[in-house]
Amino acid sequence: MTNRARFTLSMRLLHWAMALLIIAMLAAGLVMVRSLEPWQYELLWLHKSFGIAAALLVLVRLLIRWRSTVPALPSDLPYWQRRAAKASHWLLYTLMVLMPLSGLLMQYFAARPVSVFDVVRLPAALTVDIERFSLFRELHGWVAGVFIGLVILHIAAALYHHYYRRDNVLRSMWK
Repeated sequence: MTNRARFTLSMRLLHWAMALLIIAMLAAGLVMVRSLEPWQYELLWLHKSFGIAAALLVLVRLLIRWRSTVPALPSDLPYWQRRAAKASHWLLYTLMVLMPLSGLLMQYFAARPVSVFDVVRLPAALTVDIERFSLFRELHGWVAGVFIGLVILHIAAALYHHYYRRDNVLRSMWK
């Protein structure tokens, strides 16, 4: 890491756009599994389309992340917090890949093609494979639960840095 004061503009824009998208997708997922309302089908269609968009955005985000330097964590941050910060960020990236992948594979093995905003249609298996469908459905649910917990922890850590430690960690992603 370098002594950059803040993340690049592209990293900041992708961070906040994906933060809004991920929170909206997780909320939509929670609403969908608890409802049988007529609007659920429209929400499911949007959820799938935005899920594919999120998968593409995370690939762009990873490419930019690997090609960019990032601000250093505060030098007085305890070692365990540095390790936890690094691990939680890579776990977030992992979940950003696993979430849409498990959703896509769930739909594939349910023999349901995925229409992406009615522009692109992703293929599905010719026949239903209920065991694989069930596996990826379960995985999708578990990943969502871990994702929700980690997003809450991430927000709490950012607020801790901003209001308690009063360092530049949140500002480096904000301005």
